[in-house]
Amino acid sequence: MSATDKLIEAARGAMRHAHAPYSRFAVGAAVRLTDGQIVTGCNFENASYGLSLCAETVALAAANAQGRFADVEAIAVVGGAMDADGSVSGAAIVTPCGRCRQIMNEAEQMAGRTLSIYCAAPEGDAVVEHSVAELLPHAFGPADLGIIPRKS
Repeated sequence: MSATDKLIEAARGAMRHAHAPYSRFAVGAAVRLTDGQIVTGCNFENASYGLSLCAETVALAAANAQGRFADVEAIAVVGGAMDADGSVSGAAIVTPCGRCRQIMNEAEQMAGRTLSIYCAAPEGDAVVEHSVAELLPHAFGPADLGIIPRKS
């Protein structure tokens, strides 16, 4: 199994833990670090909708909590509508929301490397690879504030 396949499978595994009782839309994300370690996250909704957290944000925050934000090199995102039993199936590919794209831009600039963003379906082989620049053209980030990425 390739490193990308492992990353996507980790995102699918995280998706199964999504707390999405309001939207019934589960999302899992997995972040691969430069040493191959994978950090996962899933969406975590709240009755006060604005307090909900996206899977990508949770995974990137978890990497940061380990002191590894500058080590991010790739992210996989998987999601879809939950069935009555809470499972997610189908071949539709989702992409990150605007907020998550901005946070991915921050990660990319702080890491000082181009990140690969893999968007995959809950089932099957459908995967689309994107760059942060493709997902968020003309982004504003740390460099615009004169912040120099930290190097590990």
